[in-house]
Amino acid sequence: MKLQQLRYIWEVAHHDLNVSATAQSLYTSQPGISKQIRLLEDELGVEIFSRSGKHLTRITPAGEAILKTAGEILRKVESIKQVAQEFSNERKGSLSLATTHTQARYALPKVIETFIERYPDVSLHMHQGTPMQISEMAADGTVDFAIATEALELFSDLIMMPCYRWNRCILVPKDHPLCQVSEVSLEDVAKHPIVTYVFGFTGRSKLDEAFIERGLAPKVVFTAADADVIKTYVRLGLGIGIVAKMAYDEEGDSDLVALDASHLFQPSTTKIGFRRGTFLRGFMYEFIEQFAPHLNKEIVSEAYNRHSKAELDELFQHIELPTY
Repeated sequence: MKLQQLRYIWEVAHHDLNVSATAQSLYTSQPGISKQIRLLEDELGVEIFSRSGKHLTRITPAGEAILKTAGEILRKVESIKQVAQEFSNERKGSLSLATTHTQARYALPKVIETFIERYPDVSLHMHQGTPMQISEMAADGTVDFAIATEALELFSDLIMMPCYRWNRCILVPKDHPLCQVSEVSLEDVAKHPIVTYVFGFTGRSKLDEAFIERGLAPKVVFTAADADVIKTYVRLGLGIGIVAKMAYDEEGDSDLVALDASHLFQPSTTKIGFRRGTFLRGFMYEFIEQFAPHLNKEIVSEAYNRHSKAELDELFQHIELPTY
C-alpha cells in the first residue's frame, strides 16, 4: 500500500468518480491512476469503486470505510508537513479559507490585506460556498478554516469559536412608505414583498423565526446568496431588502435607505471553525486573532483542548462579542 494510492482514491472520490478530471487536477495520467487503484484493490482484496465497463459508478460499502481512514491518514500527513514547515520557515506556507459571499465581501477584506502585508510568503486561498459546503470543506480537510453563520454546528468534528454578533437592516428606496415610520415593526415589514437571503445563508433562520413567533407569513418574493444581488432587485422595485447591516455601504448604496432592524430580529453570530486534530501554525493563530481579536492564541489553544460543544460554550460564555 502506497501513500500515492490513498491520495488517488481520495481525489477520485472527491472528483465525482471522474478519473480524467482527477488526473488533470493532479497533473498525471488517467491510466496511471486507474492502474494504481486496481493494484490497491487487488492488495486489499476488495473493490473500492463499482464499475460499469471502464467507468466508475459508485463507492462500495468497503470503499466508504477505506476512504474514511484514507482521509484521516492524508490529513495526518499534511499535519506532519505543517509541523516541518513551521520549524523550517515559520513565515512561509499556505492558508485556505471557506466562507460565504457576505464574509468575503464585507468582513474579510481588511483582515486579509493586513495578513498578506505581514506574511507575503503565505499563499492565501479562499473558497466560497453555502454554509453546508463550507462546513464540509473544513470537516474533510479541504480547507483550514470555515467562516460562516449557519450550519457549522452540524459537524461535531469542527472546533467552532464565536467571532462577532451582527444584525440586519431593511433596505428601501428613498421614497418608500417605510421611511415615514418612526419605528418599523414586523407587521409593517410583512405588508411588503421581501427580497432576502436564501434559506441557510447569512442568518436567514433568525429572520424566519421572528416572523413565525409573531404568527406572520411574510411574502418573500426573491432570494439570493449575495447581498449585492439583493440590493440590485430592491433597486428594481421587486420588494424591500433584508440584509446584514454590514452589507450596507453608505457611499455605494446612497440611493437606498437602511432602516435599523436590530429590534426586530435576534442577532446572529459568525463563527470560525477548524477540524479537530489540525496543526495550527503561528500565522494561523495570528489570522484568527486579526479576524476576532478576543480569540488570541491562549484562548484558541484552550478551545483546541475542549472536547464537546458544552465545554466550548463554557469557555466563551463570559466573552463579550463585538456587535456590528
